[in-house]
Amino acid sequence: MLRVAVPNKGALSEASMAMLTEAGYVQRRDRRELVMLDEANGVEFFYLRPRDVAVYVGSGTLDLGITGRDLFQDARVDHGAEEVMGLGFGGATFRLAAPAGRFSAAEQLVGRRVATSYDGLLTRWLEDQRLDDVEVVHLDGAVESAVRLGVADAIADVVETGNTLKAAGMETFGEPIMRSEAIIISRRGERPEGISRIMRRLEGVLVARQYLMLDYDIPKHLIDQVSELTPGLESPTISPLADEGWVAVRSMIRAEDTNRLMDDLYELGARAILVSSIHACRI
Repeated sequence: MLRVAVPNKGALSEASMAMLTEAGYVQRRDRRELVMLDEANGVEFFYLRPRDVAVYVGSGTLDLGITGRDLFQDARVDHGAEEVMGLGFGGATFRLAAPAGRFSAAEQLVGRRVATSYDGLLTRWLEDQRLDDVEVVHLDGAVESAVRLGVADAIADVVETGNTLKAAGMETFGEPIMRSEAIIISRRGERPEGISRIMRRLEGVLVARQYLMLDYDIPKHLIDQVSELTPGLESPTISPLADEGWVAVRSMIRAEDTNRLMDDLYELGARAILVSSIHACRI
C-alpha cells in the first residue's frame, strides 16, 4: 500500500486534491478526515499541514508527498527526500523585501537582521551567497510588520502578487531567492511499488491540462503544409474521407495556440475545424 501525504489546508490543498481526483484517486469530502484509503488503487492518503509533508516523507514514514518547493527546501530534509516532479500550480517567488528605497541588493544586508518564517531556506541561501554576517530572525506567520516593529531591517517571504507588501509600505529588492510551485517529493532510496503508476497518472493530468485535440478536414494536396502547422506529439493522424480529394486530420495542440492555429488552418483551406478537451492521457 502506497502512503501519500496531501496538504490539508491552504492554497495547495484544493488544487492537489483536484489533481488527484482527475488522476482517478478517491479524495476526502470532509475537511475533518485525516486519512483516506483508496483500496482500488492501493493508496492511503494522509492529510497533513503543508509544512509537515516534507518531514514525514524525509523521515521515510511516508512514500510520496505534495508540497511547495519553498516548504520542501525550508525543511532541509534533502538527505531523506527529493523533488521528482513539478505540478504547475501554486506558483510564487521567495524574495527579500524592505521599506521602499531602503535596500537595492542583498549584499547591503551584511550586519543587518532579516525576519522570515522560512529560516531554513533563507539560511541556506545566505550560506550559498557567502553572506555570513546576516542575522536571521525566525517568526511564525506574517512577517510584514517586523520592520515597523523594530524586530528586523528586512524580511524574506513568499510573494505571489505583492499587494500585501505594498499595503505595508514594502517593496522587493534583489533577485528572487527561489521560484516555487507545488511539487511531488519522494523518499530517497528504493521506491515502493505503485509510485510509477501515480507519477504516470499525474503526468497525464498535466498533459491533458496543457493540450487539446484538434480535428479538421483538408484537401489531400495540403497534407505536408498542415503537418508542419499541427505536427502533434509524434505526427498527426490522417484518415481518408469519402471524397477522395480530402482527408481528416487529428492532432494534439497546446491550448494557448488554439485560436491562432484555427485561423491559420482555415486560411489555408481546412474546414470542419473542431477542438475538444482531453480528459486523461498517457504519453
